[in-house]
Amino acid sequence: MQPVAILLTNNKPDDGLHFKEGSRTGCVASMLVTASKKNRQAYFDRNSFGCPGGGTGLGFGDCYGRFPIDSLLSTGNKEMAKQMGREGSFMEHGERFYKTPELAKKWVDSLPMRDVSEKYIVFKPWEQLTENDTPELIVFFTNADQLSALVVMADYNRGTNQSITAPFGAACQSILFGYAEAKKESPKAVLGFFDISQRHAVDKDILTLTVPFSLFKEMEAGVESSFLRLHAWKKLEDRQ
Repeated sequence: MQPVAILLTNNKPDDGLHFKEGSRTGCVASMLVTASKKNRQAYFDRNSFGCPGGGTGLGFGDCYGRFPIDSLLSTGNKEMAKQMGREGSFMEHGERFYKTPELAKKWVDSLPMRDVSEKYIVFKPWEQLTENDTPELIVFFTNADQLSALVVMADYNRGTNQSITAPFGAACQSILFGYAEAKKESPKAVLGFFDISQRHAVDKDILTLTVPFSLFKEMEAGVESSFLRLHAWKKLEDRQ
């Protein structure tokens, strides 16, 4: 799978994939996978971001509103499921990612909410990037060998052993955490796609690494002098 760039812009792609206006059911993570696999751009705005978690993950502020995310992520809510016409569903029983609604609410409160000023958020496949593009983030889809190389490269020019973070969130919310890192002087790469409810959208051996663009450029500058040109990586590269 090819990497996908996340761009904040006031211009949408002419033939980009997008959700129907007003839709609250589309999955941003699945759209990210499609952009990578199908080499198609996708875009989102405040009227077409899919589910509340997706809008939040994209950076359109706290889109949960009155949605019972604390119940959904924990033990469920039978009364709410009945009101929503979802009796017997995951809304009734909860996804059990947190032990209690209180802990799930604590997680929501910990999110680094972002409210972007640009009108559109665009997913642009690596193959379509041009020199005129300035992404906010680069999302890599990686197997274990590829991830290992990226983890090493993230710290190649630092020596801190602290260049990766792995927060829990919805599959698309590594974007949100990536925004927060991008603002820092020494941003970290964000390991993700741990969302059990959306793991089916990628092959079982795939995770993502979301890299702020400044860190990406730092990593790219070190490639020629790094292990990526030596025998240890060549052994792994041959089995990709």
